[in-house]
Amino acid sequence: MLKSLEARIETNGEVRLLEPVQVGHACRAIVTIIEEPGIPGTALLSQDALARDWDRPEEDKAWSHLQ
Repeated sequence: MLKSLEARIETNGEVRLLEPVQVGHACRAIVTIIEEPGIPGTALLSQDALARDWDRPEEDKAWSHLQ
């Protein structure tokens, strides 16, 4: 039986499961590393300015057909 578990790999290579698992015997496992893209600093810096622009009544009217 195959079962997928979420885990985190620390920089020292230690694998930490994010949920408990019970197995009846020693098992082999395959680890797939998922690269998580970082958030660019410019996106974080522009967040407040974009929120002010998007929260205008004109924007609500322009996008109302999608609600």
